[in-house]
Amino acid sequence: MENSEGVKIESTVVTEEPLISALDIALFVVIITVAYFWYFKRDKQSSSSEKKPYTIQPSSLSSIEQTSNSSFIKKLKSTGRSLVVFYGSQTGTAEEFAGRIAKEGARYKMKGMVADPEECDMADLVEMKEIQKSLAIFCMATYGEGDPTDNAMDFYEWLQNGDADLEGLNYAVFGLGNKTYEHYNEIAIYIDQRLEELGATRVHEIGLGDDDANIEDDFASWKEKLWESVCSHYGIEETGEESNIRQYKLVDCSEVLPERIFSGEISRLKSYENQRFPFDVKNPYLSKIAVNRELHKSGDRSCMHIEFDIDGSKMRYDTGDHVAVYPKNSSELVDKIGELLNADLDAVFSLLNTDEESSKKHPFPCPCTYRTALTYYLDITSNPRTHIMKELIEYASDPKDQEKLKLMASSTPEGKKEFYEWILRDNRNIVHILEDLPSVKPDLDHLCELLPRLQCRYYSISSSPKVYPKSIHITAVLVNYTTPTNRVNKGVATNLLAQLIPTNDELPQPTIPIYIRRSQFRLPPKSQTPIIMIGPGTGLAPFRGFIQERDYARKEGREIGEMVLYFGCRKKDEDFIYENELQEYVANGTLTKLHLAFSRDQPEKKYVTHLLEQNADELWNIIGEKSGHLYVCGDARSMAKDVHSIIVKVVMEKGQMTNSQALNYVKKMEQQKRYSADVWS
Repeated sequence: MENSEGVKIESTVVTEEPLISALDIALFVVIITVAYFWYFKRDKQSSSSEKKPYTIQPSSLSSIEQTSNSSFIKKLKSTGRSLVVFYGSQTGTAEEFAGRIAKEGARYKMKGMVADPEECDMADLVEMKEIQKSLAIFCMATYGEGDPTDNAMDFYEWLQNGDADLEGLNYAVFGLGNKTYEHYNEIAIYIDQRLEELGATRVHEIGLGDDDANIEDDFASWKEKLWESVCSHYGIEETGEESNIRQYKLVDCSEVLPERIFSGEISRLKSYENQRFPFDVKNPYLSKIAVNRELHKSGDRSCMHIEFDIDGSKMRYDTGDHVAVYPKNSSELVDKIGELLNADLDAVFSLLNTDEESSKKHPFPCPCTYRTALTYYLDITSNPRTHIMKELIEYASDPKDQEKLKLMASSTPEGKKEFYEWILRDNRNIVHILEDLPSVKPDLDHLCELLPRLQCRYYSISSSPKVYPKSIHITAVLVNYTTPTNRVNKGVATNLLAQLIPTNDELPQPTIPIYIRRSQFRLPPKSQTPIIMIGPGTGLAPFRGFIQERDYARKEGREIGEMVLYFGCRKKDEDFIYENELQEYVANGTLTKLHLAFSRDQPEKKYVTHLLEQNADELWNIIGEKSGHLYVCGDARSMAKDVHSIIVKVVMEKGQMTNSQALNYVKKMEQQKRYSADVWS
């Protein structure tokens, strides 16, 4: 036997050792006790489990979007489908369009499925020819500076670097872009051309949707002609049958335990209570609001300086990056929907995909309450698209309301005109539609299926991690405006942020989910390189970080290059944001020159573009003679375009070039990252 220290001891009096020792008896008692409790506990659990009703277990986006098999070809073959619609989506619109195409395929005897290229082995495209009368459609958005969306990046690189033989693949492409940006629909155009180069057959010409105009109209018009081309190519006819089959079915989750119900988390259940690094789009960090102060000195508009506390989060950012903020809808609008539809917003439910082969089991984290879905997961403030008008028709009890919805859902010139005027021009959201068409009473679960996902909002970071490693600063204008129907529409994110005011007492500080999105908007690698920054209004935001970083380098004793800032606002005494900071940087030599344009402080309006035209020599000296960098931040629709035209003109005149040579020079600056833009429309 062994002693308590584990050292073996030989027994010298064997005959005197008892047959059953005290230790043996003790062990026997323990075993009997454990067996007794195990048996009766198991029996109790067994009987209770028989009484327990079936419940839906919560699923997160990670499980929603995972697939056990990345071969979409096998799924097509095993389910008798011939149509696959891929999407490259950053905000959900491309995914929505893909779903609508796949659903309409049934009208043409083409059973369809929607696929995320990030989850698929796209090399399987070479096997599409094995499926009779097959078709692959690509709804692809262009993002940033002509980049693919995050979920389409691998597919894009596969096309660039591979040389697969795609002969026998039939395809069509619809692009989602914005004409105010230079790289309009660049990704869709590339994919369309590259597929043809690899031997695929284009069934229908590429469609280009412009989000700055009416992308819904662009898509509807292209889709209508797409099916005409499909019928012609495959020798098939439209069945005329409208597919009203819902994509998701309602599951009652009233018996689900409270701790298994989502309450606003983006992905993982209870992720805000148990935070785990790394933080990203599916796992945001719940940041405290450390500072929230007003930047405008007077007037009826508001601009907020907000600081997010990231101390202890392990999050790191670079100057020029963006921060994503997850908003929530106002309780007033959410309650209004419940009131209009006479619905119990606190009922717990789940929406389960009727397509068992789909990797997307739920449209948003389920189970949850209707209140949670409408508050955190669904976009209830944007203009609904035509397919929602179509789905609402069956819920209208008044013939007049029904006819109005039918008209707006149609692709006729009259229908498009009505949709534009009543929805887009008058800026109606789903709440307004339900108010103005009182007989329309959709089932709330169906409405939740139809509405798009609520998206995070991106802001240029207005601080430098060298100076503020434990916080992220943003500069945001409060969005409020009156619509033609005399309703006040409020920006979802900025109105939420305006309410999150930190307190000085021991009360819990307000929080909001965030994550960092990397950007290509970067200072030159060498601190000596001269730069020009053009940022009117909140376009100043990233340049505040640039200036802080150069000021930090100067204080460290490093040589810094010229920094020239062009800033503009309405009135010096009203909305000149960060005035004291900027004047201090001028005084200490970090900011070489500060050019200011106050548009309404004199009879004739004066903008930063006027100052640029006046300072052609300075511009050319920095970007031409000293090979400096030029940065633009702000409105893409007019300001950024005007700046680009002025720069080309300056290069022509001061560099003594032709228009073509000047355009090529500016293009080369962009390729060398010497001309960078961080703009929005």
